[in-house]
Amino acid sequence: MKGGVRVKDTTVLIIEDNMVNLKLVRGILRRLGIKTLEATDAETGIVIARERKPDLIIMDIELPNMDGIKATKILKNDEVTRHIPIVAVTAFAMNGDRETILAAGCDEYISKPFKLKEFTETVKKFLDRKD
Repeated sequence: MKGGVRVKDTTVLIIEDNMVNLKLVRGILRRLGIKTLEATDAETGIVIARERKPDLIIMDIELPNMDGIKATKILKNDEVTRHIPIVAVTAFAMNGDRETILAAGCDEYISKPFKLKEFTETVKKFLDRKD
């Protein structure tokens, strides 16, 4: 156990098209000892989620072709992936965005730029539920 999270066989799927943000999230998760899967678009992320069944999905909302809201709805309506918690990490921070994103099926919402402590505590909260 590292930092309160049981990391053995713990995998998080990061769906993020911005390479700087992707590398940042990957680095944070790997420092916690968590394995990562990565997709730079929603369609690929959905395929990976269905095949690999990660313990948590970190979902950007503004993605090319299909946005994270539509991808979340697809994942939450799929018998194979509906149980996987999804945390939206997004620059959408206008009034009503949080409610819209949570109503789409995301289990939590973090606005960018996020605070390291807030991000790691949110990840730990969902991964601790796995046990």
